[in-house]
Amino acid sequence: MSEMQTQLPEIVESLLFTANRALEAEEMAKLITKGANAAAGDGDNVSLSKVTPEEIDQAVEALQQRLEGTAVMVQNVSKGYRMATRPEYEFWAALPYETNTKPSRLSQPALETLAVIAYRQPISRAEIEAVRGVAVGGVLETLVDRGVARVAGRADVPGRPLLYETTPYFLEHFGLKEVEDLPNSAELKRVPLPQPEDPDTDSQQELIETDAPETQLTEKSASADNENEEEKDEPSENT
Repeated sequence: MSEMQTQLPEIVESLLFTANRALEAEEMAKLITKGANAAAGDGDNVSLSKVTPEEIDQAVEALQQRLEGTAVMVQNVSKGYRMATRPEYEFWAALPYETNTKPSRLSQPALETLAVIAYRQPISRAEIEAVRGVAVGGVLETLVDRGVARVAGRADVPGRPLLYETTPYFLEHFGLKEVEDLPNSAELKRVPLPQPEDPDTDSQQELIETDAPETQLTEKSASADNENEEEKDEPSENT
């Protein structure tokens, strides 16, 4: 085994460990090549001066195997790779960060709306309301503000209603590489949806995609969300 093959998984581990976001294989290859070239004057790391994304992928596989049985893992998410705590150790990993400040979480209605978007995107507000049986204007605004949903364009139907889809941050937060990785994705996409009684004429205030801060979401604690968000999700007369 060459020196590069021996070092590369450890170097990749150090990059992922210190990064505050997911890193793509191409990005890591450029970083390692740049660092190796900078140190080439000392005669070191010459073998790392031309690292390829394919070699990074191989190094990640080796790293994943080495981390088997530990509390951490390497996830392949929307924007590359990241290190994360395994779900069974999530409770313990959060203990050092406990504060008296109430964390920002999504409510159960918001999570349900997000699930409809994720499985049937792009989808209009009227279609979401037909599925859930409640008004979702306030909840949609919250999802866009939190950075997990965004406006995908307009439907080619009368009224030209806005369409919504999930964001790369949604995939990263839930540890998914693509939407197809959602549980029962293919099956649920084939289920016929209830149709809205009236087309969405966009009479309500439109939501505009913004660069919202990537607020940490906790799907397991959805019921603890603030009352204001619950009030925005008003049940219709049919519920």
